[in-house]
Amino acid sequence: MKTLIVHAHPEPNSLNGSLKDLAVSTLESLGHEVRVSDLYAMNWKAVVDADDYGPAASNPLRVARDSGRAFDAGTLTEDVRAEQRKLLWADTIIFQFPLWWYSMPAILKGWVDRVFTYNFAYGVGEHSDTRYGERFGEGTLAGRKALLSVTIGGPESHYSARGINGPIDDLLFPIQHGILYYPGIEVLPPFVLHGTDRLTEQDYPDVAKAWKERLLTLDSTDPIPFRPQNFGDYEIPSLHLKHGLEPLGRKGFELHVRH
Repeated sequence: MKTLIVHAHPEPNSLNGSLKDLAVSTLESLGHEVRVSDLYAMNWKAVVDADDYGPAASNPLRVARDSGRAFDAGTLTEDVRAEQRKLLWADTIIFQFPLWWYSMPAILKGWVDRVFTYNFAYGVGEHSDTRYGERFGEGTLAGRKALLSVTIGGPESHYSARGINGPIDDLLFPIQHGILYYPGIEVLPPFVLHGTDRLTEQDYPDVAKAWKERLLTLDSTDPIPFRPQNFGDYEIPSLHLKHGLEPLGRKGFELHVRH
Protein backbone atom coordinates (compact mmCIF):
# COMPACT_ATOMS: atom_id res chain seq x y z
CA MET A 1 0.00 0.00 0.00
CA LYS A 2 1.11 3.54 -0.77
CA THR A 3 0.05 6.06 1.87
CA LEU A 4 0.20 9.85 1.80
CA ILE A 5 -0.02 11.62 5.16
CA VAL A 6 -1.07 15.26 5.02
CA HIS A 7 -0.15 16.79 8.36
CA ALA A 8 -1.27 20.19 9.62
CA HIS A 9 0.05 21.31 13.00
CA PRO A 10 2.60 24.07 13.64
CA GLU A 11 4.40 22.29 16.53
CA PRO A 12 6.53 19.26 15.59
CA ASN A 13 6.47 18.01 19.19
CA SER A 14 2.69 18.20 19.48
CA LEU A 15 0.36 15.26 19.91
CA ASN A 16 -0.49 15.60 16.22
CA GLY A 17 3.20 15.45 15.36
CA SER A 18 3.60 12.31 17.45
CA LEU A 19 0.61 10.65 15.79
CA LYS A 20 2.01 11.52 12.36
CA ASP A 21 5.40 10.01 13.25
CA LEU A 22 3.75 6.92 14.70
CA ALA A 23 1.71 6.45 11.53
CA VAL A 24 4.88 6.61 9.43
CA SER A 25 6.77 4.08 11.55
CA THR A 26 3.79 1.74 11.89
CA LEU A 27 2.92 1.69 8.20
CA GLU A 28 6.53 1.36 7.10
CA SER A 29 6.98 -1.59 9.45
CA LEU A 30 4.11 -3.24 7.57
CA GLY A 31 5.87 -2.74 4.26
CA HIS A 32 3.89 0.30 3.13
CA GLU A 33 5.44 3.10 1.13
CA VAL A 34 4.78 6.37 2.97
CA ARG A 35 5.10 9.98 1.90
CA VAL A 36 4.40 12.96 4.15
CA SER A 37 3.24 16.45 3.30
CA ASP A 38 3.99 18.36 6.51
CA LEU A 39 2.33 21.63 5.56
CA TYR A 40 3.86 23.87 8.21
CA ALA A 41 7.33 22.41 7.67
CA MET A 42 6.86 22.97 3.94
CA ASN A 43 5.84 26.59 4.57
CA TRP A 44 2.80 25.81 2.43
CA LYS A 45 1.21 28.82 0.74
CA ALA A 46 -2.37 28.71 1.95
CA VAL A 47 -4.10 31.25 -0.30
CA VAL A 48 -5.26 30.97 -3.88
CA ASP A 49 -4.24 33.87 -6.10
CA ALA A 50 -3.31 34.62 -9.71
CA ASP A 51 0.28 33.54 -9.11
CA ASP A 52 -0.95 29.93 -8.95
CA TYR A 53 -2.00 30.05 -12.60
CA GLY A 54 0.88 31.79 -14.34
CA PRO A 55 1.01 34.78 -16.69
CA ALA A 56 -2.06 33.56 -18.59
CA ALA A 57 -4.32 34.06 -15.55
CA SER A 58 -7.38 36.10 -16.42
CA ASN A 59 -8.06 39.59 -15.12
CA PRO A 60 -10.34 39.64 -13.22
CA LEU A 61 -9.27 36.27 -11.86
CA ARG A 62 -11.67 33.35 -12.41
CA VAL A 63 -10.42 30.64 -10.11
CA ALA A 64 -12.26 27.64 -11.58
CA ARG A 65 -11.55 28.50 -15.21
CA ASP A 66 -7.96 29.57 -14.59
CA SER A 67 -7.13 26.58 -12.43
CA GLY A 68 -8.55 24.21 -15.04
CA ARG A 69 -6.66 25.89 -17.87
CA ALA A 70 -3.41 25.81 -15.90
CA PHE A 71 -3.97 22.18 -14.94
CA ASP A 72 -4.57 21.17 -18.56
CA ALA A 73 -1.54 23.15 -19.74
CA GLY A 74 0.72 21.84 -16.99
CA THR A 75 1.44 25.38 -15.80
CA LEU A 76 0.21 25.17 -12.22
CA THR A 77 2.92 26.07 -9.72
CA GLU A 78 5.25 23.18 -8.93
CA ASP A 79 4.18 22.92 -5.29
CA VAL A 80 0.59 22.28 -6.39
CA ARG A 81 1.60 19.87 -9.15
CA ALA A 82 3.73 17.92 -6.66
CA GLU A 83 0.78 17.45 -4.31
CA GLN A 84 -1.46 16.34 -7.16
CA ARG A 85 1.16 13.75 -8.15
CA LYS A 86 1.23 12.50 -4.57
CA LEU A 87 -2.55 12.08 -4.56
CA LEU A 88 -2.45 10.12 -7.81
CA TRP A 89 0.39 7.96 -6.41
CA ALA A 90 -1.36 7.14 -3.14
CA ASP A 91 -3.76 4.31 -2.37
CA THR A 92 -4.63 5.83 1.01
CA ILE A 93 -4.50 9.40 2.33
CA ILE A 94 -4.38 10.14 6.05
CA PHE A 95 -5.16 13.68 7.17
CA GLN A 96 -3.69 14.47 10.59
CA PHE A 97 -4.92 17.71 12.15
CA PRO A 98 -6.53 19.35 15.19
CA LEU A 99 -10.14 20.52 15.03
CA TRP A 100 -9.91 24.31 15.18
CA TRP A 101 -13.09 26.37 15.23
CA TYR A 102 -15.18 23.41 14.08
CA SER A 103 -13.04 22.72 11.03
CA MET A 104 -9.55 22.03 9.74
CA PRO A 105 -6.68 24.49 10.22
CA ALA A 106 -6.53 27.22 7.58
CA ILE A 107 -3.30 25.87 6.10
CA LEU A 108 -4.98 22.53 5.37
CA LYS A 109 -8.02 24.21 3.84
CA GLY A 110 -5.58 26.22 1.73
CA TRP A 111 -3.97 22.97 0.60
CA VAL A 112 -7.39 21.77 -0.57
CA ASP A 113 -8.21 25.09 -2.24
CA ARG A 114 -5.00 25.08 -4.26
CA VAL A 115 -4.52 21.36 -4.96
CA PHE A 116 -8.11 20.35 -5.76
CA THR A 117 -8.23 22.31 -9.01
CA TYR A 118 -10.81 22.31 -11.77
CA ASN A 119 -10.31 19.41 -14.21
CA PHE A 120 -8.45 17.54 -11.46
CA ALA A 121 -10.76 17.23 -8.45
CA TYR A 122 -13.91 18.73 -9.94
CA GLY A 123 -15.42 19.67 -13.27
CA VAL A 124 -14.74 16.23 -14.74
CA GLY A 125 -17.04 13.79 -16.52
CA GLU A 126 -20.22 13.90 -18.57
CA HIS A 127 -22.93 16.44 -17.88
CA SER A 128 -26.22 15.32 -19.42
CA ASP A 129 -29.86 14.52 -18.64
CA THR A 130 -28.75 11.36 -16.83
CA ARG A 131 -25.41 12.32 -15.32
CA TYR A 132 -24.16 15.41 -13.53
CA GLY A 133 -20.43 15.00 -13.88
CA GLU A 134 -18.24 12.40 -12.23
CA ARG A 135 -18.38 13.23 -8.55
CA PHE A 136 -19.65 11.84 -5.22
CA GLY A 137 -18.39 8.31 -5.75
CA GLU A 138 -16.71 8.87 -9.11
CA GLY A 139 -13.94 11.13 -10.31
CA THR A 140 -10.22 11.52 -10.71
CA LEU A 141 -9.43 10.17 -7.23
CA ALA A 142 -11.80 7.19 -7.25
CA GLY A 143 -10.26 3.97 -5.99
CA ARG A 144 -8.49 5.66 -3.10
CA LYS A 145 -9.32 5.68 0.59
CA ALA A 146 -8.95 8.50 3.10
CA LEU A 147 -8.92 8.64 6.89
CA LEU A 148 -9.22 11.71 9.08
CA SER A 149 -7.18 11.55 12.28
CA VAL A 150 -8.50 14.43 14.35
CA THR A 151 -7.62 15.73 17.81
CA ILE A 152 -10.25 17.68 19.74
CA GLY A 153 -9.65 19.65 22.92
CA GLY A 154 -13.13 19.25 24.37
CA PRO A 155 -14.71 16.14 25.90
CA GLU A 156 -16.64 13.62 23.82
CA SER A 157 -19.99 14.53 25.43
CA HIS A 158 -19.76 18.02 23.89
CA TYR A 159 -19.70 16.44 20.41
CA SER A 160 -22.55 13.95 20.85
CA ALA A 161 -26.05 13.99 19.39
CA ARG A 162 -27.26 16.26 22.21
CA GLY A 163 -23.93 17.95 22.85
CA ILE A 164 -23.67 21.70 22.46
CA ASN A 165 -21.14 21.47 19.62
CA GLY A 166 -23.24 19.04 17.60
CA PRO A 167 -22.37 15.48 16.55
CA ILE A 168 -18.80 15.05 15.39
CA ASP A 169 -20.07 13.24 12.28
CA ASP A 170 -21.98 16.38 11.31
CA LEU A 171 -18.97 18.63 11.87
CA LEU A 172 -16.77 16.39 9.72
CA PHE A 173 -19.40 15.87 6.99
CA PRO A 174 -18.27 18.87 4.89
CA ILE A 175 -14.73 17.47 4.88
CA GLN A 176 -15.51 13.78 4.48
CA HIS A 177 -18.40 14.11 2.00
CA GLY A 178 -17.91 17.54 0.46
CA ILE A 179 -14.12 17.50 -0.03
CA LEU A 180 -13.03 13.85 -0.10
CA TYR A 181 -15.99 11.87 -1.44
CA TYR A 182 -16.71 14.56 -4.05
CA PRO A 183 -13.72 13.60 -6.27
CA GLY A 184 -14.33 9.90 -5.65
CA ILE A 185 -12.29 9.06 -2.54
CA GLU A 186 -13.87 6.47 -0.25
CA VAL A 187 -13.79 7.76 3.32
CA LEU A 188 -13.10 5.51 6.29
CA PRO A 189 -14.73 6.30 9.66
CA PRO A 190 -12.53 8.90 11.38
CA PHE A 191 -10.10 8.36 14.22
CA VAL A 192 -11.08 11.01 16.75
CA LEU A 193 -9.34 11.80 20.04
CA HIS A 194 -11.39 13.89 22.46
CA GLY A 195 -10.19 15.78 25.51
CA THR A 196 -6.68 16.20 24.18
CA ASP A 197 -6.13 19.47 26.06
CA ARG A 198 -6.11 17.41 29.26
CA LEU A 199 -3.98 14.50 28.12
CA THR A 200 -0.78 13.85 30.04
CA GLU A 201 2.37 11.97 29.12
CA GLN A 202 1.02 9.06 31.10
CA ASP A 203 -2.03 8.94 28.81
CA TYR A 204 -0.01 8.77 25.59
CA PRO A 205 0.74 4.99 25.57
CA ASP A 206 -3.00 4.26 25.49
CA VAL A 207 -3.48 6.81 22.71
CA ALA A 208 -0.60 5.34 20.72
CA LYS A 209 -1.95 1.82 21.16
CA ALA A 210 -5.39 2.85 19.89
CA TRP A 211 -3.88 4.64 16.88
CA LYS A 212 -1.64 1.70 15.97
CA GLU A 213 -4.58 -0.69 16.21
CA ARG A 214 -6.59 1.56 13.91
CA LEU A 215 -3.77 1.75 11.39
CA LEU A 216 -3.64 -2.03 11.28
CA THR A 217 -7.27 -2.08 10.09
CA LEU A 218 -6.90 0.30 7.13
CA ASP A 219 -7.33 -2.54 4.65
CA SER A 220 -10.22 -4.23 6.46
CA THR A 221 -12.39 -1.28 7.56
CA ASP A 222 -15.46 -0.56 5.46
CA PRO A 223 -15.80 3.03 4.23
CA ILE A 224 -18.68 5.29 5.23
CA PRO A 225 -21.50 4.27 2.83
CA PHE A 226 -22.15 7.67 1.27
CA ARG A 227 -24.70 7.57 -1.52
CA PRO A 228 -23.13 7.80 -5.00
CA GLN A 229 -24.55 10.54 -7.17
CA ASN A 230 -25.16 8.83 -10.51
CA PHE A 231 -26.40 5.38 -9.53
CA GLY A 232 -30.09 5.90 -8.92
CA ASP A 233 -30.51 7.48 -5.50
CA TYR A 234 -30.84 11.07 -6.75
CA GLU A 235 -33.03 12.81 -9.29
CA ILE A 236 -31.04 14.35 -12.14
CA PRO A 237 -30.52 17.28 -12.55
CA SER A 238 -32.08 18.48 -9.26
CA LEU A 239 -29.87 16.08 -7.25
CA HIS A 240 -32.66 15.64 -4.69
CA LEU A 241 -32.74 12.31 -2.92
CA LYS A 242 -35.57 10.27 -4.40
CA HIS A 243 -38.70 9.94 -2.27
CA GLY A 244 -38.90 6.74 -0.30
CA LEU A 245 -35.13 6.38 0.17
CA GLU A 246 -34.91 8.43 3.35
CA PRO A 247 -34.35 6.17 6.38
CA LEU A 248 -37.09 6.37 8.99
CA GLY A 249 -36.40 9.15 11.48
CA ARG A 250 -33.28 10.39 9.73
CA LYS A 251 -32.76 13.84 8.27
CA GLY A 252 -30.07 16.32 7.34
CA PHE A 253 -26.64 14.92 6.54
CA GLU A 254 -27.74 11.42 7.51
CA LEU A 255 -29.95 11.25 4.42
CA HIS A 256 -26.85 10.98 2.26
CA VAL A 257 -25.51 7.87 4.01
CA ARG A 258 -26.98 4.50 3.13
CA HIS A 259 -27.99 2.54 6.22
